[in-house]
Amino acid sequence: MSNTFGQAFRFTTWGESHGPAIGVVVDGCPAGLDLDESDLQRDLDRRRPGQSQVTTQRKEEDRAEILSGVFEGKTTGVPISILIRNKDADSSKYDNLKDLYRPGHADFTYMEKWGHRDHRGGGRSSARETAARVAAGAIAKKLLSTLGVTIMGFVSQIGDVTWDGTDFDPEEVERNSCRCPDAESARKMEEAILAARKAGDSLGGIISIIGIGVPPGLGEPLYGRLDADLASAMIGINAVKGVEIGAGFRAATMKGSEHNDAFDYVDGRVVPRTNNAGGILGGISSGAPVVVTFVVKPTSSILIEQDTVTTSGEKTTVRVEGRHDPCVAPRAVPVGEAMMALVLADHWRRSLGSRVENF
Repeated sequence: MSNTFGQAFRFTTWGESHGPAIGVVVDGCPAGLDLDESDLQRDLDRRRPGQSQVTTQRKEEDRAEILSGVFEGKTTGVPISILIRNKDADSSKYDNLKDLYRPGHADFTYMEKWGHRDHRGGGRSSARETAARVAAGAIAKKLLSTLGVTIMGFVSQIGDVTWDGTDFDPEEVERNSCRCPDAESARKMEEAILAARKAGDSLGGIISIIGIGVPPGLGEPLYGRLDADLASAMIGINAVKGVEIGAGFRAATMKGSEHNDAFDYVDGRVVPRTNNAGGILGGISSGAPVVVTFVVKPTSSILIEQDTVTTSGEKTTVRVEGRHDPCVAPRAVPVGEAMMALVLADHWRRSLGSRVENF
């Protein structure tokens, strides 16, 4: 069950980093949605490895193959199965890691839980699995587009380099390797990442995901809150260590008079004047943009020698060789977008039974 997420629109991922393939099964997509493999490929290309100097140099095409659930260019209403083959896995770099625990990784906890683990590239715990989530998220995005919902993400901080929130250019996000909406900040971020890589180290970062056009009324008031499910979706992404909704932790320094979003009535509908709530009130969407921010830790695989122990308890050291991202933040953007899309699609499908007139 830990491999499945969602209720009315749910997905299940499978596969390991160095296995023959990874994949996902999406269940709950309604019939009649125009869909083909090209709809999935754009976001897979944004997430795939080897796309710039600041990412892992593993070369994977990440070509999605739709095996079921689509006929003559339209979804049929049955589960959609997607296959992504692994073509550039080099397991030899992991042979010396078989009998020790890498700091920051899930090696120890996987062994404690199952007593057996796939040490090749981290196996199931590898961020390679997120390609399957991105493929599923592309379907959710396509479904949400029929409602007028769009989702975009960007990087606002890498290491100690922070974008100050001005000069926001949405077109700039995909023009630079760091996916920052400001070109000058992106240049400084890239320099910081390359310096960390040269030193054999890594950096963390902060990513924001925004859902625009989300209709009011999605989510449940207690168990199944939209914000709770979004937080769960984001914290479940590899390397994520913190999640904020709207103003998030900044709310601790604000007064109620500052944090509350006053209401206006514009063009026949109620709209909040500001958006400190991040588009969610009482666990239910308000119609304002849904704003989620999350932080990713520095990549655990680094060339700097670290202390550790073997599986038999002997003290040793380790330098993690291989092809790894010196910072996962830029590639985490399409993953965060996918997870927001999947949560919103799920809650939209669940909301269809909230009113009698919807039947």
